[in-house]
Amino acid sequence: MLLIRTENLTRLYRLGDETVTALLDVTLSIDRGDFVAVMGPSGSGKSTFMNVIGCLDRPTSGRYWLDGEEVSALDADALAAIRNLKIGFVFQQFNLLDRLDALSNVELPLIYANVERAKRRELATAALARVGLGERTLHRPTQLSGGQQQRVAIARALVNEPKVLLADEPTGALDSRTSLELMALLQALNREGTTVIIVTHEPDIATYAARLIRFLDGRVVGDTRQQQADAAQVLRQIVRLPEQEAAE
Repeated sequence: MLLIRTENLTRLYRLGDETVTALLDVTLSIDRGDFVAVMGPSGSGKSTFMNVIGCLDRPTSGRYWLDGEEVSALDADALAAIRNLKIGFVFQQFNLLDRLDALSNVELPLIYANVERAKRRELATAALARVGLGERTLHRPTQLSGGQQQRVAIARALVNEPKVLLADEPTGALDSRTSLELMALLQALNREGTTVIIVTHEPDIATYAARLIRFLDGRVVGDTRQQQADAAQVLRQIVRLPEQEAAE
């Protein structure tokens, strides 16, 4: 079933006397439950596309539907409500508040949604357990590894049960093994039904998506289905190799 549809999406920016075309006539659809990787060189339009479908920016022209609702012409307050209720964001920099523990960080979207305290605690605790951090609820970000902090960020993104999870370079600040663990988590969440869209410049990370969309000069220049690599399987192989070497 269709979740996202764009029609001739265009985004122009004014830089002094110059007009910069960040997106040009982007028309595509994304189904519920899909796992999409968006790639392209710097300045290709991939981040602008993510900002528009994440309701962080409006298109200059064209139309955008999310979950059956046309959101491209909504005002700032309506876009903010859409972001909080239907979209979960994960960024390269985890954007956690150091003064708050993991549970309180995950609760933040629920506070903005006016969820009462007891229910917030229940939902945030469940979200942390879902990403494998049920024993770290009272740890602050400075007491967690980079991978654990990104898991907290994912729990925060999922706590409102959004329609889509948008991840902008989610592995950019992580080492290779932690990146694999994160991709294994995203694949597991996707198998549970979460729609996942990631922006990445890393070809190996893109192999874990079921669909690859490539941008160049603001246009979609490639849109293909692919056989997904299994991050959990690759991770098991990496763990097994040192064990085999030690046995030899």
